[in-house]
Parts: sequence; structure tokens; C-alpha cells
Amino acid sequence: MLGWFGVAVSGSDTSASALFGARQVTAARKSGLSPELLAAANSSGGVLGKVISPQNLTIACAAVGLAGREGDLLRKVLPWSVTLLVMCLIVVGQSSPVPAWMLP
Repeated sequence: MLGWFGVAVSGSDTSASALFGARQVTAARKSGLSPELLAAANSSGGVLGKVISPQNLTIACAAVGLAGREGDLLRKVLPWSVTLLVMCLIVVGQSSPVPAWMLP
């Protein structure tokens, strides 16, 4: 969720990964979780945050002739972005011993 929030605010997956990626890896190491899993989760969450980023909404509306209707677009894509945060549950599952076979 940190990656989702970071990209939604900054508009850039690269910036959010630079800001929060190291924090996720450090948190993983200190809590005994897979650093690779949390780094990947941070990046994957960033992709979900990209659709609600104000910069991207503005560009999308301008590209299709809907300038000034960014709020309408946000109302349509926000529920999808939040719904897809269910991916966080997959990460929680992968960090437990039961589906550990999913990680190399």
C-alpha cells in the first residue's frame, strides 16, 4: 500500500520506489520477511497508484479532449484502483509459510 500511495502522490513509480523501496527492504529484513517480496509488492502497488495520480489523470483527459473533467475520470478509476489493492492480501499470503512455494 505504501507504493500505491507514493505513486498516487508523486505520479512516478520510479520516485516512489526511490522513496519507499529501501524502507520496504529494511522493514522486511528486520521482520524476517522476504526483502524481494516486499520490494516487488512496493513496485506492484505503485502500478495501481498510477491510475489515480493527478498528473496522469490530467494527461489522459487532455489526450482525449476531456480537459477539465479530471474529477469525473478519478471517480471512475478510483474504485478499481482500491479494489485491486486486494493484491496486498496476496503479499500477506506469500509471506506466510503456507504458499512459500510461490517464491523462488
